[in-house]
Amino acid sequence: MNIVVLVKQVPDTYSERKLKSSDGSLDRDATDAVLDEINERAVEAALQLKEANDGSEVTVLTMGPDRATDAIRKALSMGADKAVHLSDEALAGSDAVSTAKALVKAIGTAGEFDLVLAGNEASDGRGGAMAAMVADLLGVPALTHAREITIEGTDVKVRRETDDGVTFLSAQLPAVISVSEKINEPRYPSFKGIMAAKKKPVSTITLADAGIDASEVGLAGALTTVTSSSPKPPKSAGEKVEDEGDGGAKIAAFLVSQKLI
Repeated sequence: MNIVVLVKQVPDTYSERKLKSSDGSLDRDATDAVLDEINERAVEAALQLKEANDGSEVTVLTMGPDRATDAIRKALSMGADKAVHLSDEALAGSDAVSTAKALVKAIGTAGEFDLVLAGNEASDGRGGAMAAMVADLLGVPALTHAREITIEGTDVKVRRETDDGVTFLSAQLPAVISVSEKINEPRYPSFKGIMAAKKKPVSTITLADAGIDASEVGLAGALTTVTSSSPKPPKSAGEKVEDEGDGGAKIAAFLVSQKLI
């Protein structure tokens, strides 16, 4: 079974994130970058499926600048077998639709697949639609918000968990599955895994290699545009209540003014 895992390098949520004043896109060079946590869970899910199905292979795929190689190496050190890195300056500023199209072309360069795994949503975009868009473009079923994944022959079964409840889904392979943050706890790369990752194959491809027209990606090909942006306002000081026997009434009045009670 050939499993492809879509991974993404994102700004560290603990660092200050900024938008470029020139075009409103995320300034990725201004922050520390890490492999998105939800992608670590997708990689872990792929590795568990590999361990349960002899002869399986896990390929991680990312789209991003040169430094996204760090995210690839993290996934390889966890146990993935190889990687594909779609990297081209023309990709900068791509929206969700053009990103999905580019990822599908990149998946095609990795050979035939049985399963594509991804996180429900990246922490830098929170769109939550990438897996479904990729599945639509590939023409295969999309099983989203997976809490559990089971492979039985050519069928895949998913326990889907959302705020609306639990649903059990099934489909025939090939398919695309997005995982939730509750699906597992990612393994920590061992020293042996980190050293082995340095020798695993990473195929770096450009738009031309993947057969992608540069006019369909980047800011020029985006269907959405940031019209304006402003820095987050500084946190204002709280209101201090001096209790002179009427502290409770003052707090109640404040809560009423904020429409909390």
